Amino acid sequence: MSTPFDQALERYDAGTAERPDLKLLTKELLKLLVAKAPGHAVEVRVPPYGAVQCIEGPRHTRGTPGAMVELPAELWIELALGRTTWPEARSTGKLRASGERTDLSALLPLVTS
Repeated sequence: MSTPFDQALERYDAGTAERPDLKLLTKELLKLLVAKAPGHAVEVRVPPYGAVQCIEGPRHTRGTPGAMVELPAELWIELALGRTTWPEARSTGKLRASGERTDLSALLPLVTS
């Protein structure tokens, strides 16, 4: 039996994903990132669907974090699924990463499809 994640991924792969699908995929993949690299040193933002803090190190509490990664949902999904690499994502100009420990390449992919 397929899960809501699997169903959303099928629609994503078919090019028919809608906002709720992107939100579900983004949030579930962000949860996997936090499970793999718990902590509060880096904030990963995928507007407008979610943001998490991960990776061990100094805790971020308010304002703009010292270490931040921001990228669109589609690029996050492709990275998390191993369909694109960190260097490829950086080269698109759609991924912003600043501060220490923001190279997530050692943590990706989170799921292979």
